[in-house]
Amino acid sequence: MINLYIKTEKQQQWINRLEELEDKFKSKSADIDENSIFPKENVEDLLKLGYASLTLPESYGGKGFSVYDMVLSQEILASFDANTALSVGWSLGVVGELYEKKLWTQERLDFFATEVLNGALINRSVSEAQTGSPTRGGRPGTTAIKKGDSWVLNGRKIFTTASPVLSYFLTSAWIKEEERIGFFLIPRDTEGLSIEETWDVVSMRGTSSNDLVLSNVTVHKSNLVELPEFASGGKINGWLLHIPATYLGIAQAARDYAVHFANTHSPNSLNGSIAQLPNVQQLLGEIDLELTKARLVIYGVASSYDNESTKELLTNEVSVAKHIVTNSAITIVDKAMRLVGAKSLQRTNPLQRYYRDVRAGLHNPPMDDMTIKKLALTALEEDNNKKLVKRGD
Repeated sequence: MINLYIKTEKQQQWINRLEELEDKFKSKSADIDENSIFPKENVEDLLKLGYASLTLPESYGGKGFSVYDMVLSQEILASFDANTALSVGWSLGVVGELYEKKLWTQERLDFFATEVLNGALINRSVSEAQTGSPTRGGRPGTTAIKKGDSWVLNGRKIFTTASPVLSYFLTSAWIKEEERIGFFLIPRDTEGLSIEETWDVVSMRGTSSNDLVLSNVTVHKSNLVELPEFASGGKINGWLLHIPATYLGIAQAARDYAVHFANTHSPNSLNGSIAQLPNVQQLLGEIDLELTKARLVIYGVASSYDNESTKELLTNEVSVAKHIVTNSAITIVDKAMRLVGAKSLQRTNPLQRYYRDVRAGLHNPPMDDMTIKKLALTALEEDNNKKLVKRGD
């Protein structure tokens, strides 16, 4: 089904490169999960291909991937190993947004482009234990205090995905003198910065989403790279589609396992495989229906975001795509496990890993309830605006 969404020679070339790593990545997935190991070798293999610069514009020396291109590559990669895909996906998304929206000064963008071309990875460090996801509007407990030409930061961030390999941490902090949130670019080797290994969960165990600890971390004043107008939200960000793309890839892997199992499992009560059974065909049909629906949504939104004539018309579509794709992925894995039966619960069976991993998507931003709330508020606002127009206000 994915072939339907390959539109360019560049996309096919990158898929071919990724497929050369398929067997290698798949062979490690069970061990990564079982022992909660960060897939460092996988990331290094991707960096050798220039994967870090996929979403860096060609004008800066990068590969110039669009959101659509990124989603396609990330879905393929996640079907090989989800931990690897989500880990590098955050960096791809940050880089894509930074350069599309020109969030930094030109001097900073030029500097960081060179870093990315040399394999630098970055992630935003925003979540905190007391505030939860920043999409809910909480003020960070991490603080930044001005001292001469420097900023001194103190605080702790949770869920810092890919912490073992990040070159930079784009960290939010409350600036009291400004009475607003700022983002600071902090190199990994900065004194006072440390990683506390706290990641002990049942899903996406290999992402090493550990705590980032800042203890009197001092950076130059120029490292305050963003003073966003909004504490959270703001303009729609299509680069976040790397998140549902990962869970779509997991769903594809679960689907492929279920199809193969149906074609090859032959109990002695049947003259042939279970693929001939109506209930098995029903489950397989429902699985592919969910996959088709999810792909139409995510690739449709990605295409609309990449098209300048339709991008400005988007409101909640990126959030909707994340909601639909993530929940479809959960449904697909569940149906695959129903088809396979109790064997799917064996620790050696990849389905039990897919089952745990897809549920992590519910807790990646934006959360389902926030998406539903925004849809409702948008509908109400549009109705009020129509009334104002009719009255001539």
